Amino acid sequence: MNPTAIVSPGSTIGVFGSGQLGRMFTMVAKQMGYRVVIYSPDADSPAGQVADREIVAQYDDQSAVEDFARQCDVITLEFENIPVETVGWAGAITPVHPDARVLHVAQDRIIEKQTLADAGLPVTPFRPVFNADDVRRAAEELGYPIVLKTARSGYDGKGQRILRDPESIEPALAELGSDRLVAEKMIDFQREVSILVYRSRNGSVGTYPLIENHHANHILDYSICPAAGSDTLRDAARQIALTTAKSLDLVGLLCIELFVQSDDRLLINELAPRPHNSGHLTIEAFPCCQYQQLLRAICGLPLGTEPQTRPAAMANLLGDVWEGGAPAFENALAVEAVQLHLYGKQDAVPGRKMGHLTATADSIEAALANVLAARDQLKR
Repeated sequence: MNPTAIVSPGSTIGVFGSGQLGRMFTMVAKQMGYRVVIYSPDADSPAGQVADREIVAQYDDQSAVEDFARQCDVITLEFENIPVETVGWAGAITPVHPDARVLHVAQDRIIEKQTLADAGLPVTPFRPVFNADDVRRAAEELGYPIVLKTARSGYDGKGQRILRDPESIEPALAELGSDRLVAEKMIDFQREVSILVYRSRNGSVGTYPLIENHHANHILDYSICPAAGSDTLRDAARQIALTTAKSLDLVGLLCIELFVQSDDRLLINELAPRPHNSGHLTIEAFPCCQYQQLLRAICGLPLGTEPQTRPAAMANLLGDVWEGGAPAFENALAVEAVQLHLYGKQDAVPGRKMGHLTATADSIEAALANVLAARDQLKR
């Protein structure tokens, strides 16, 4: 595709993956006049419920993937664990953003960290490990405690264990069940933040303000934007984001999760080349949300540059909220400036992301207080 060509409204956007991120992207794309085709192995999915067409097929079905690609003018993805081979099949027919190279980096923690380190970016000290002896050597070099992670497929705290002594190595290896791992120095950080960077096919690039994230049981609990911090901290995060996007030749949207240390130094924790849970609040807090920025970037449209309208806070709604029966949504929506987003999932399993609430206010403190109060009032 010509990097200056525009995929105009009325064209068809393809999406690999069919969860809530795809759902919110699809709703924005349809608002702007695009048709959307979803491809995933799951029927009646959150994204498929609102798309023009839902293709239910496996990612290793080359014929189905190629047929999907022929229906689309451009393709994106809503999670990064789409097989690189699948993206290659589609990309031979229709442009896919982000492309197979970005996925190759983001899907493997060893490759990801080494790529970032090679670009001169700050990453947590790490060692690739493949067996117990490697883990012992890494622990000697990095010092206990260390975090042992599977190189692939971990999220929301899954696929990782904290090792505090040599006796914990063998049990952790047995539990993780992988021979391709990365050992990371456990970082004593003050807080976790994220920054969303978006880059168009023509090289135009921008970022959202820094977002501060708080987790419970390794799952994002709530986020606030803008994050507290000095101009120096914000500038450093923005520079990391811009450098990362350029080094990956990104087209699309990328979330960079960062640790803030006591001296305000930043370390990259992970990359997610897609819309991100922490960016949900951009729907209410910015004229151009993360989903519209992704759409503009992959279609070659001008990127949105409007500033944040009001401070915002977002709180996840997990399946636990449904344990006492249907939540009292009317109570939550009675709280000032609170917005409800549900993802169309039928089974409210504890720990499963079912939706989120967002609140905007004149201050971060007020927005956070309102969104947490609204969530508390969901329980009957």
